[in-house]
Amino acid sequence: MSADRSEDTSEERVRPGTQGRGAAAGMSADRSEDRSEGRVRPGTQGRGAAEHTSVEPILRRCQDEGRAALIAYLPVGFPSVEGSIEAMRVVVEAGVDIVEIGMPYSDPVMDGAVIQDAAVRALERGVRLRDVFTAARAVTDPAGQAAGCVVMTYWNPVLRYGIERFAADLAAAGGSGVITPDLIPDEAGDWIAAAETHGLDRIFLVAPSSTPERLAAVTSACRGFVYASAVMGVTGARASVGEAAHDLVSRTREATDLPVCVGLGVSTGEQAAEVGRFADGVIVGSALVRCLTEAASEAAGRAALGDLARELADGVRGARG
Repeated sequence: MSADRSEDTSEERVRPGTQGRGAAAGMSADRSEDRSEGRVRPGTQGRGAAEHTSVEPILRRCQDEGRAALIAYLPVGFPSVEGSIEAMRVVVEAGVDIVEIGMPYSDPVMDGAVIQDAAVRALERGVRLRDVFTAARAVTDPAGQAAGCVVMTYWNPVLRYGIERFAADLAAAGGSGVITPDLIPDEAGDWIAAAETHGLDRIFLVAPSSTPERLAAVTSACRGFVYASAVMGVTGARASVGEAAHDLVSRTREATDLPVCVGLGVSTGEQAAEVGRFADGVIVGSALVRCLTEAASEAAGRAALGDLARELADGVRGARG
């Protein structure tokens, strides 16, 4: 499908299809040969891009404060578009530094059961890709308690919308970048060019199975931060942290000076503190989404969400104290 397809697809539901030309987490982090060597300094990967509203300064500020950043994943459209935006405001007020806005997709092969459930329900209620931009505007609105904002999406919805158009609309809405879990850098030339043009972070994944050569190749294509997916397979809350995350962060830092943020399935403040002792950012998704999916009412869900977000925020802020 052409990347610059001109017809309007923003009103369509997101339907299953080819999810770009990449692969799932383990494959996307490891596939193909090395394309680069050596350490990559932040800000040196561009070619004279547009003004860049990266989330990297937020991560650096958190480093200066002696702590990891807290990054919260929430899907747009659940329990409704406005309800999801209210949920995003709740977590920001509770101490979240960056909101990762998830775009629900009808074939979420890399997501665990909790996020899949929320995605299905959001799609049934009519969420559209353009709702991501509405959420980004709300999260970054300086009139409120603004936070950083990135989008996580499977690649097929972006292809349907148009790569250049998506990048332009996200930048105009105040978004800082995109996490593309099923798109590998080797096959992301059109996206990298569009992100460069519109000053967006491009955030690719590394995994425990990534070789040193692959880590160098993937991190050299990143801007903003590197997403360390520390558990192979689908996402979801975990009972323990384990050693793989620490090892992956250490090896990734040998390849880049960009911040390294960990998605592991953190579900408690104690786990957030543990990951926050070695990572630059702690990404939490399933545990937060569960607050909404299992609540008896939207108000109860927001209350539970705020309580957990405060616990997580306390965890990352006290981790190195």
